[in-house]
Amino acid sequence: MAILISELYGKHIITNAGQKIGMVEDVIIDFEKGSIKALLLTKMEDLTRTQERGTLNKNMVNYDRVSSVAESIIVKATPR
Repeated sequence: MAILISELYGKHIITNAGQKIGMVEDVIIDFEKGSIKALLLTKMEDLTRTQERGTLNKNMVNYDRVSSVAESIIVKATPR
């Protein structure tokens, strides 16, 4: 099933354990592979303005964690 990237914006991201992570504000695309790389919880332009190290990693969810996309986006919980 194909979805439009624009349909991802504004969707809530929730782990399969029920933890709310945030909302999709931006998307990172791998144009060489033709796939989505990550969902961002903050707009990319806002992340590039900050000088804090690790800010991008704190504000992104790798798309390979996504298990379903419907009203919300369900992702696999990360191991602790």
